[in-house]
Amino acid sequence: MHITVIGTGYVGLVTGACFSKMGNKVYCVDIVEEKINDLKKGILPIFEPHLGTMVINGQEKGDLIFTTDIKEALDDSNIVFIAVGTPMAEDGSANLNYIFSAATDIANNISHDSLVVIKSTVPIGTGFKVKDHIESILEEKNSTVKIKIASNPEFLKEGRAIEDCLHPDRVVIGAEDEEVFETLKELYHSFVLNHDRFVLMDIKSAEMTKYVANAMLATKISFMNEIANICEVTGANVQKVRLGIGSDRRIGYDFIYAGCGYGGSCFPKDVQALINTSQSHGYFPRILSNVEEVNKDQKMVLVNKVVDRFGDDLSGLTFSIWGLSFKPGTDDVREATSIVVISELIKKGAKIKAYDPQATEEFKRAIDDEYLSSIEFAENRYDALDGSDALILITEWKEFRYLDFDLFEEKLNQKIIFDGRNIYDKKIEKLGFELYQIGC
Repeated sequence: MHITVIGTGYVGLVTGACFSKMGNKVYCVDIVEEKINDLKKGILPIFEPHLGTMVINGQEKGDLIFTTDIKEALDDSNIVFIAVGTPMAEDGSANLNYIFSAATDIANNISHDSLVVIKSTVPIGTGFKVKDHIESILEEKNSTVKIKIASNPEFLKEGRAIEDCLHPDRVVIGAEDEEVFETLKELYHSFVLNHDRFVLMDIKSAEMTKYVANAMLATKISFMNEIANICEVTGANVQKVRLGIGSDRRIGYDFIYAGCGYGGSCFPKDVQALINTSQSHGYFPRILSNVEEVNKDQKMVLVNKVVDRFGDDLSGLTFSIWGLSFKPGTDDVREATSIVVISELIKKGAKIKAYDPQATEEFKRAIDDEYLSSIEFAENRYDALDGSDALILITEWKEFRYLDFDLFEEKLNQKIIFDGRNIYDKKIEKLGFELYQIGC
């Protein structure tokens, strides 16, 4: 098939690369010329394992084309995916400016009947609004072109997006036309050869499914973090509790790890957008509102533990930070706990030495400039320990799991670890370490 993907951000780039790997001809379109030129050279705007190789290989085979010329792309395509960002607006709603800008570009450049598929996460009912928007422009132009609309939400996890795309748990398709279902099932056939994973539904339900999936996962995280806080005040151990409940097949082990809060581009934005959508229809969702509040408070847990140990005035103290990205396997720092923790410690007078395998440059762009002079960025994890009074682990990258205790003793002023992801064994306390964890 010949496909156009509008938007070369996280979703668009991964989707386009995976479609091309399956033998489709894919045009990835973006309005930012510099980004397109970089992609043509194999320079990616994001870090995602294996994506760079796929982008290079796709271009070498001629199946993956990066361009700013949307007309060229649409002329040679029958399916158009909209995969642009829907950032959170100030009121918590989804900002749809990029969606309707893409829809306008489609309407102004399309030359034949096509299927428009919304891949972006959008509020319920957006698909029909996009269809009406495109058709109104076509009508003004006296165009005879006909379009059909579909919703095909993505369920990619940063750090393993390629695997999720090529081997999806399910492929959700929302449409109002049997022909559209068949077209998209044909497109995804090679992704689900071992068994049928298609979930077919109406467009509004497909749009809702994406929000509900992220809201459910966020709820599990906040729920477990609240249980961790209860464990701390009662003397229970959340790690043992997790094993006790995760063995119940109705609950499972996924997303019930206690920690220092979730971040990223999806959970915070999508939970808030679902809250906003609900309120706009006169329903005020109590559980989702509390999910957000618990997560906001959880990002302060490590700061509070540091203050309990060292006092509110941290002047003269230096803290090592391991991990800046919101999760391992990505350079994404959007809504990352590291931003909150580092900012709050600096406000209290601390100096910071930080290390992350991938996210340092993104972090520098994300944090307020006023804090940068108080942060030293290290080239490796152990250099970040030099002369520090404690280690604070925020992101559980695999390279942080093993500790060289001799180096710790040599480099740290005090053998103190604040473990924000509960990855260390309590046995290290027998080696003279102070270990502070979440809910343990």
